[in-house]
Amino acid sequence: MMFGKLFDNLKSGLTKTRDALTDKINEVLKLAVSIDDDLYEELEEILIMSDIGMDTTITIIERLKEKIRKEKINDIDEVRPALKAVIKEMMLEGDEVPEDKSDKKVILVIGVNGVGKTTSIGKLAAKNKNDGKKVLLAAADTFRAAAIDQLQVWSSRANVDMIRHSEGSDPAAVVFDAISAAKSRNVDLLICDTAGRLHNKKNLMDELEKIGRIVEREFEEASKETLLVLDATTGQNAIIQAKQFMEVCKIDGIILTKLDGTAKGGVVISIKHALDIPVRYVGVGEGIDDLQEFDAESFAEALF
Repeated sequence: MMFGKLFDNLKSGLTKTRDALTDKINEVLKLAVSIDDDLYEELEEILIMSDIGMDTTITIIERLKEKIRKEKINDIDEVRPALKAVIKEMMLEGDEVPEDKSDKKVILVIGVNGVGKTTSIGKLAAKNKNDGKKVLLAAADTFRAAAIDQLQVWSSRANVDMIRHSEGSDPAAVVFDAISAAKSRNVDLLICDTAGRLHNKKNLMDELEKIGRIVEREFEEASKETLLVLDATTGQNAIIQAKQFMEVCKIDGIILTKLDGTAKGGVVISIKHALDIPVRYVGVGEGIDDLQEFDAESFAEALF
């Protein structure tokens, strides 16, 4: 579990969510007379209101009932730690991040416009550079000139190189050139900003398949990962968006942005339960250092 500065950042980033969730739970438990159906119903309502989602909430409450029954809990003061333990267990289930078998890596980053995709790439680049890796960016979201220019700004801020073509050029061609550059410059990590348009899934699927084929063919020694960027402030809509992207390609992990700006941080639990995709990084601030690796145990601690 991470403590110190990272944990403090996460804790302060979850302030709004904690106010919406934990404070209300404390209130209900303070007034409760016994552990009964009325109490469970009130807890259920609070969980749904903090954007944990109906299905995930039902699972949490069922597991909480089971835990209380099994452990013969009849003191109301023990309900809160039991709930925290249930959420922590759910967050940790089957969450093994595969080890990189190669010392070279390509990350494809996808997500609709406006979720903080370009910003996340910049922060991810800075994080890896600080860890001593040689990083290269590829501006393969060529549909919007703004996306290319924005990525250029972040590449300067993170002090890493970037490969770009003009607006409207073939994204796969950008990735091809970026792989050539990554090989000749002995780059450890290539991060590709890819399309953020969901309204035409067929085009997006074709584009991502083409990029995937080029990475497999031209950089077969590198391990490959696809990360989807979601905006925490959109709550359950983030889940819907993720499901749409899952129809288009395999997603290995989630970057969840703007967690500090929302009371809907409960969506983290919902993402894990509803999609069974690990949350890999969370954004808890505006600074270049405010993207941190997600740690389920620390999340549960910070939430409560």
